[in-house]
Amino acid sequence: MACEKGRVVPVPELVKELKIPRPFLRKILQGLGKRGIVRSYKGIGGGFRLAKHPEDIAVMDLVEVFQGPIKVNECMFKKELCPDRAKCALKQKIDKIEKYVISELGSITIDDLVDRRRSTDAVDQR
Repeated sequence: MACEKGRVVPVPELVKELKIPRPFLRKILQGLGKRGIVRSYKGIGGGFRLAKHPEDIAVMDLVEVFQGPIKVNECMFKKELCPDRAKCALKQKIDKIEKYVISELGSITIDDLVDRRRSTDAVDQR
């Protein structure tokens, strides 16, 4: 959809392009629609298009739609809350890694991925 520059893309075209079953695609599009990432259009000429510009959609937005917030800072050694949680050296390192991953995924946009795909396609066509 990001490559279509605002064109409404019919569902059959998405199914064919993405090579995924229609029911699975429907669930994906519903999730994206609830988060305001895509917009649906019904009737003849209907389908989906991005609700925002590709440069305004971060990869992190998509990750959160499909798996929720990234959380890697739970204690891996105990099932109950650790009393040393505030001082735990491992937790502090893991918190730092989590913040870094979230920051990096938040800095990559759909537009970045589309630009990279276009560059790769242009090289492949030479």
